[in-house]
Amino acid sequence: MTDIISAPATQRALNDSGRSDPSQPARGDQPGQPGQPGQSGDGRTQPLRQAVVRAAELARDAEERARSRQHAKGKHTARERLDLLFDAGTFEEIGRFAGGNINNGVAGSAVITGFGEIYGRKVGVYAQDFSVKGGTLGTAEGVKICHLMDKALDLKVPVVAIVDSGGARIQEGVAALTQYGRIFRKTCEASGFIPQISLILGPCAGGAVYCPALTDLIIMTKEHSNMFVTGPDVVKAATGESISMDELGGGWVHNAVSGVAHYLAQDEADAIDYARTVLAYLPSSSDAQPPVYAFGSGRTEREAAKRLASIVPDNDRQPYDMLEVIRCIVDYGEFVQVQELFGASAVVGFACIDGRPVGVVANQPNVRAGILDVDSSEKVARFVRLCDAFNLPVITLVDVPGYKPGSDQEHAGIIRRGAKVIYAYANAQVPMITVVLRKAFGGAYIVMGSKAIGADMNFAWPTSQIAVLGATGAVNIIHRKDLQKAREAGRDVDALRKSLAEEYERTTVNANLSLEMGEIDAMIDPEQTREVIEESLRLLATKRRVRRTGKHHGNQPL
Repeated sequence: MTDIISAPATQRALNDSGRSDPSQPARGDQPGQPGQPGQSGDGRTQPLRQAVVRAAELARDAEERARSRQHAKGKHTARERLDLLFDAGTFEEIGRFAGGNINNGVAGSAVITGFGEIYGRKVGVYAQDFSVKGGTLGTAEGVKICHLMDKALDLKVPVVAIVDSGGARIQEGVAALTQYGRIFRKTCEASGFIPQISLILGPCAGGAVYCPALTDLIIMTKEHSNMFVTGPDVVKAATGESISMDELGGGWVHNAVSGVAHYLAQDEADAIDYARTVLAYLPSSSDAQPPVYAFGSGRTEREAAKRLASIVPDNDRQPYDMLEVIRCIVDYGEFVQVQELFGASAVVGFACIDGRPVGVVANQPNVRAGILDVDSSEKVARFVRLCDAFNLPVITLVDVPGYKPGSDQEHAGIIRRGAKVIYAYANAQVPMITVVLRKAFGGAYIVMGSKAIGADMNFAWPTSQIAVLGATGAVNIIHRKDLQKAREAGRDVDALRKSLAEEYERTTVNANLSLEMGEIDAMIDPEQTREVIEESLRLLATKRRVRRTGKHHGNQPL
């Protein structure tokens, strides 16, 4: 941070323990020493005002108090977190003493705002300071945050929110609640225009939870992170249930159970590093294209491509790890997962192909055969919307047997929540490339980036199966009467079923019909997968958005 507080003259004044009157020049700032900070061109020292020294003392003391309080809890101070977030020496603070009272010994408000650089690109931040009034939000804090967000919108740069707060400042009553309303509205205004990431590094309770809930990604840590609308005490008073803060709204709960959060970090440093990594894949705003990185394809990529054929088993019921497939396709095998612990039958995340950031969506046969359920549907839909908002092409790798059956799914709203996947793909206007690896059955085939729903380029591996139902299920329905007659006649029903299933696979389940209809653009060998995706991305590089109607917006199933 570059200001008078960090200037050499001010620092010497702070270190000058023998100084009795701070309004007098400190040792080393005497006249007749030209070239020293704080001196005029003719060698005369400009007076260092007492108020400036006082402000510097308050800033120093506040950080010392913050360290003693936060370190005792195993947490970093707000400023230490900013040092981890930004490239060294790039943070420029806005309104450092806004909301404070220097004469009365108040250094500032409970939030730090400003701009810095992450991998050389400008990013805005507001970081709540729990060492100041428990990080609570009042009028001064709300004004600072909204001002920061206005600036970020003007500059078209991302915003990172570092949350560590006791919530609304009770002493300010409705004035504090009003500020939350203003922040909600600003966050909604910024949604889809600039990337917004929330780092939950402490408590976040009550109405305050909706600030991060409205952002693109929420990152929590295994310890210290909590989010809940009503805390354990309120829950016990209202329902009689005794529950801890972690069990109610800890990092694990929101990553693995509720799906509210998108990454569970080991600690604060890991959480901040994940935020930096994600921002490296995203553009600064929806008006910009994602950054492009230098990449040279070579022997490593060719060897990885050859491994693809051996990863996916011929038996369509045998599981395998889709992550191995993804790592064989993307640059350097680097894949940044999003919501790894939630809706695990689907995999989503960021990667690069030929140096260009993309979003990857895939079924995970290792988890419930890669089936679509209520959780994985919402996970896929939200990620596709994120990619579409920020101009990232969507690569979809399909191996899906269908939707998960059962009353629990129907009662949980699989119709409504599954429709979100349709809405996301059907409305996306970024380049979309789909590869069917092994099987794609029923409605799940349609929603997972089929050409009918809007994908630009669709490919399939030679052994892929595309149909309304798998062979066995289809035979049980189509040949129900034939199987019944065979049973009554004492014939081998299982042998007949197997024979009919083989015939159905040969004539119907393979991808030939989709190829003949133009729903599949080409049949490719597994080792050609990366190559055809690269070629398709180059072909679609000039694809642009088209406004097809004059409507205000659609009514997405929610």
